[in-house]
Amino acid sequence: MVLDSYRNIGDRILTPIARPMRKVNPDILSVTAFLFAFLAGLSFYLTNFMTELLLLAGLFIFLNAFFDALDGSVAKISGKASKKGDFLDHVLDRYADVFILGGITLSIYCNNIIGFLAVISILLASYLGTQAQAVGAGRVYSGVLGRADRLVILIALPLIQYMLINQGIILVWRFTFTEWVMLYFAVAGQLTVLQRFFGTWKRLTRP
Repeated sequence: MVLDSYRNIGDRILTPIARPMRKVNPDILSVTAFLFAFLAGLSFYLTNFMTELLLLAGLFIFLNAFFDALDGSVAKISGKASKKGDFLDHVLDRYADVFILGGITLSIYCNNIIGFLAVISILLASYLGTQAQAVGAGRVYSGVLGRADRLVILIALPLIQYMLINQGIILVWRFTFTEWVMLYFAVAGQLTVLQRFFGTWKRLTRP
């Protein structure tokens, strides 16, 4: 939730980039963001065979986050914002979450059960955010683990894991660094689910 509260600052940064792209269909940018998420997940999985792909995974996650933010800015500036585009963006975002976190789960740096718990928590948190809007309570971004926070952590994760490996550090208190991050996602994701559930419940019970 920390970074999600700075959305306006992010919009101001992206506006100069988005202006020259007014003629670009925002949906193309959404699909581009998704493709980078797929490549990130694939890179994580392939680290089973080549450690250096961790660096590539970090780059792909950064590009996913960049284009995912840019599509909204372009849509606003060009006047092409639509419910269809918003719907497509959310669907692709969920697939992006699955590919990135799934790739991490299937890598040698993460226990499958820990990864599975992280995936479940993140998907449930995202579901609560949009379901609140579906029942008329407005879209909910609250919680300890917003999407912006998660993406920043995911960009840093492979870079830090790579540096630790180069220093000969495999385990940090019985877990890899990647597993600690995924454990955080599992716990913080569930806390976010509870926060969004009770926050939405309060909105719906107001007269």
